[in-house]
Amino acid sequence: MRVRNQSLLKEEHTMRTRKPIGTTARTGEICPDSGVWQPIGYSTTAPIAEGNRMPPYDGKAVTWKLIQYA
Repeated sequence: MRVRNQSLLKEEHTMRTRKPIGTTARTGEICPDSGVWQPIGYSTTAPIAEGNRMPPYDGKAVTWKLIQYA
């Protein structure tokens, strides 16, 4: 029972600390949350993990938008 409670607490903490869908990050910034990201103005998507640097797209600096959690 104690292990289950710790697991639930960890899950609740994770749920509270996730960035909302629609969060944006610019090329070169640190990715704030793992998920599927889309460069604004483009239809492509990319899976990017939290802690990685946001990449350029098509050789250009872009603003990425979080569209789905990993």
